[in-house]
Amino acid sequence: MKGVRDIQIRVHWSSGVSEKFPELSICIGIINNIHVEKENEQIQTLKKTVYKEVRAKYNLETLKDNPTVRAYRDFYWKLDIDPTKTRPSGEALLRRVLHVKELPRISTVVDAYNLASMKTIIPISGFDKDRLNPPFQIRFARNGEIFTGIGMSKPMPLTDKMLVLADEKQILCIYPYRDSDYTKITGQTRNVLVVGYGTPGITEEQLKEAVETTLSYIRLVSGGETEVVKVFRKST
Repeated sequence: MKGVRDIQIRVHWSSGVSEKFPELSICIGIINNIHVEKENEQIQTLKKTVYKEVRAKYNLETLKDNPTVRAYRDFYWKLDIDPTKTRPSGEALLRRVLHVKELPRISTVVDAYNLASMKTIIPISGFDKDRLNPPFQIRFARNGEIFTGIGMSKPMPLTDKMLVLADEKQILCIYPYRDSDYTKITGQTRNVLVVGYGTPGITEEQLKEAVETTLSYIRLVSGGETEVVKVFRKST
């Protein structure tokens, strides 16, 4: 496909991660030849539709008891992250809308995957595929390893308690809540790799549904063609 850098998807788990989280899985999807805009009529309509759906389905008082919310909160505690202070991204987005607030307006593509994350309560990343250098690895960071996340004014040093998704050259995400600034989606992005982050208690079907929802939303607001959707487990 002209203009698309071929990417061979492989995901490896470090032994430390496999021992601590043997059930961990992720889902990866790719969509090519998109057109990123600041905003358009399609994303405005989609936001209204999804806001209405989630406000009818959830309420703030009982959200903490939702099984998906519970699974990610339990996972955060195991990573020594307080989920009431650093909320899992899907839950954070959903709480914002349940407070009758708007999601941040970034771009059609970023807004689309935020909507999908909010609707499914699954943390989702979207990366500029042409800035990635697979294979990917899920591992614990090395003490002092440097990472610059989206919106950060300066790099931060990581600790060996922090779980990360990395490629051959860089850390892509502090798993599963802070994405790298270097690989973020911009107005020049044409090809996107989407990651749905699993946790113990989340099924492969939930992950696949979240990524498929994300890709369908992106196609709706920015065009493009889906290349692949696949769940990766420790054994794959």
